[in-house]
Amino acid sequence: MSALRWLEDKLPAMEEQLAALVDVNSFTDNVDGGRRVGSLLREVFGGFDCQVVASARYADHLVFGAGGPPSIALVGHLDTVFPPGTFEGYRRDGELRRGPGVLDMKSGLLVVAWALRAIVETGGALPPLRVVIVSDEEVGSPEGQGVIRAQIAGAEACLVFESGRAGDAIITRRKGTGMIRAVARGRAAHAGNAHAEGRNAIWSLARFVDAAEALTDYARGITVNVGTIRGGTSKNTVPAEAEDGVDLRFETVADANALVDSLRAIARERALDGTTIELDGGVARLPMEATAASRALMERYAACARAAGLSASEAPLIGGGSDASTASAMGIASIDGLGPRGKGFHTHDEHIELATLIPKTAALASFLLSVR
Repeated sequence: MSALRWLEDKLPAMEEQLAALVDVNSFTDNVDGGRRVGSLLREVFGGFDCQVVASARYADHLVFGAGGPPSIALVGHLDTVFPPGTFEGYRRDGELRRGPGVLDMKSGLLVVAWALRAIVETGGALPPLRVVIVSDEEVGSPEGQGVIRAQIAGAEACLVFESGRAGDAIITRRKGTGMIRAVARGRAAHAGNAHAEGRNAIWSLARFVDAAEALTDYARGITVNVGTIRGGTSKNTVPAEAEDGVDLRFETVADANALVDSLRAIARERALDGTTIELDGGVARLPMEATAASRALMERYAACARAAGLSASEAPLIGGGSDASTASAMGIASIDGLGPRGKGFHTHDEHIELATLIPKTAALASFLLSVR
């Protein structure tokens, strides 16, 4: 029996596991919930060797497959964006399945597990591979990026099973992301009796904000967004401190480095006399840039997707990062968005089209069987 034929009647069993995963809240900071999901995933992946990578802050990261360098890396995450009590439970809604993480990306993890199982159960040969599931992707994978780099070094290709897009579009490009915290410090003084003695940190920071926002260049895909700001203690006190939070997006590695350098120059040049502006942070994820190798990988996977009854085209540039960005920055051909089709990730409308669960699994199984 072929792996694809073996999968035909497995939807009920897959959905049972999906419901169990979604019913456990695994918000990134919910360590106990993340560990419970990790335990369930070890059951889902059955007989595959599992290495548990302990975390200093989050749930444990999981690595399946051992031995020498992998030729194929399969990457995902077990955390979600929903704190306990805000959006809970697996729900059936006609042909849709709803719940926190059902799309982003617990169903994608099931695709990986069942594709591997289908190949093994039917006597097929798996290529050398490594499955990496991190627990902190939704906050930028501060630990997970290191786990991924250590585990997939040497791989020829990386497939990431984030939320499937409309038309089963395959992601080859993502913007890079950065985070900056700017802190201005001045000198407090009474606004009426000693105004001239003060050094206004809010005014200094405002000068920084104005110049930072001006770095936005839509034509080059660069955006700078000052999304939070605070400072001062009362209206009649010259403020001694103010800070803001800045989101950065960029399409190329060169622009990432230039953008951070420009912000540091602005902090030096725009600070008022008697004040300082200090920056913390920088590039969080480098961009996922399309290459000849990644587009060739896309075409190979797309042929398998179409054979499984799916559509397959190249997605437009995605504004947010993912763990595919980490693999891409290592020089590994990478594609993303290979989970079941759905909508509403990061919202209470999150759902998948249940009918795409088996075809997505079949596409991966077919792809892995084609690797030589």
